[in-house]
Amino acid sequence: MPTNAPLSGQRLTTTLALWIAQGFGVGRIPVAPGTCGSLVGVLWTALLLATGSPWLYAAGVLAGAAVSVWLCGVAERILGRKDPGSVVLDEIAAVPLCFAGWLGLCLWRTGQMPLPGRLFGRELWLTLGVFGAFRFFDVLKPWPVRQSQALPGGWGITADDLLAALYVNLLVAAVLGAWTLWAGGFPAAFLSPN
Repeated sequence: MPTNAPLSGQRLTTTLALWIAQGFGVGRIPVAPGTCGSLVGVLWTALLLATGSPWLYAAGVLAGAAVSVWLCGVAERILGRKDPGSVVLDEIAAVPLCFAGWLGLCLWRTGQMPLPGRLFGRELWLTLGVFGAFRFFDVLKPWPVRQSQALPGGWGITADDLLAALYVNLLVAAVLGAWTLWAGGFPAAFLSPN
């Protein structure tokens, strides 16, 4: 079959599903595809913050996880390998969950959704810390993160990243708790509106 032949409907669907599961092509980067996919996840987080609604943010997290389970499972079947390294939609879907604790604290303290620019501006330290913690827990895979990979298909591919995101939230809570005890209050960034 010539390489310039038009794609059939099924082949087009398969190619599109694989492209999305590979993080819109980012997963094909030969060095650290999971880290590159996680960077796309930060952009997904900013897009969800841009909605200005905690309900839409939560819906985006849930929809991202559901689509990840589905398409990562499809990609695993297409590629014929268990949890292929190029499939990074699971990282993309999990990163917004990493910021759930911070988002909840901002809503509680200010009554407002943080603007997406806060991820890259005055709270870049938080973004870098959360990003680094996510990569740490995703690579280290403490209990039950590693064990969740035994789940079938897209469930196993996605569940470990979602569990790593929960570990990130526990770490953020511990750091903020220690900060509060040490400094006598929350960091100023959490007390001011956007």
